[in-house]
Amino acid sequence: MGKMPLWADAILVPLISLLLAAFFSALVILGIGESPVEAFTLMVDGALKRSAGWGYTLYYTTNFIFTGLAVAVAFHARLFNIGGEGQAMIGGVGVALVCLYIPWPHWSLAIVGASIAAALFGAAWAFIPAYLQAKRGSHIVITTIMFNYIAFSVLGYLLVEVLRPTGQMDPASASFPEATHLPNFHEMFAPEGSRMFRGAPANVTFFLSLLACVFVWVLIWKTRLGYDIRSFGFSETAAKYAGISPVRITVIAMLISGALAGMMSVNTTLGESERLILNSTEGAGFVGIAVALMGRNHPIGILMAALLFGFLAQGGAELALWTDIPRELIVVIQALVILFTGALDNMVRMPLEKLFLTLGRKENA
Repeated sequence: MGKMPLWADAILVPLISLLLAAFFSALVILGIGESPVEAFTLMVDGALKRSAGWGYTLYYTTNFIFTGLAVAVAFHARLFNIGGEGQAMIGGVGVALVCLYIPWPHWSLAIVGASIAAALFGAAWAFIPAYLQAKRGSHIVITTIMFNYIAFSVLGYLLVEVLRPTGQMDPASASFPEATHLPNFHEMFAPEGSRMFRGAPANVTFFLSLLACVFVWVLIWKTRLGYDIRSFGFSETAAKYAGISPVRITVIAMLISGALAGMMSVNTTLGESERLILNSTEGAGFVGIAVALMGRNHPIGILMAALLFGFLAQGGAELALWTDIPRELIVVIQALVILFTGALDNMVRMPLEKLFLTLGRKENA
């Protein structure tokens, strides 16, 4: 009876951590001479009170869902995949190749082909670090970080030397054919003549990210493979005793993780820029780590955390546009969220556990 209930662990602990992060973020804003109330009001107005703001918020949310799920799947196998950024870059190469060289008759077919290509290319980029971890003991953190830089260099070479059209100055591929262009929220939901979602990059890929949440939930909690992944993550020794191959689980978990990270490029490369560009990931692979931590590696939690970080990304852009507050301040706020929901999690959890233990003793007395 004294154990902390699941609702408190899933809701109360993250909520208190967020409030602490908000409090210290307010102190930082005060420290640079700005009003935290005005800053928060402007962020809410720019990210949530207008349909265009929602369009940008959900666009960023889509990216963070994919990268958060990628990190979470690896976490369940006790693997720390920091390579989501590079895997998304290489996934974008797959998207570009199938969109430029396959004549898709309609976007509904193009998104299927692009998703498969992005997943395969992302998984392939995650395979080498996975193999090195499983077979050679090379730490997954080191190899995935290295592969981020290699991916950036590979992407730069392909854009400058291979995919860039003749006579074009900027490092980018040719624009994809119009038949591959994904419908955005303005085209999907705005009545004729309405300005709803106008100019916002949110597109049908958002619903693909929701399907990815369902897929990960089914995979991790409803399949034998998911059971093996979680068992290996809890105890490698016990998993090996039960006949679970560490090499197999390490490689498969990283392949799935890389595939999910690669699929982020469907949103950025096909859905938004409609061509392959150099900086489309914009750090989303690293934000996915924070999203997974805050979401407790569960798809529902990741969805909620991705919405929060999507709000911070769009709200930060509004702050930089209309105030003297630098956009880098949002990085500070994100860091505080990570600090309190991740590194200082026990600072909130332990007092709550003691509180529920005391309440349980009183009920039993």
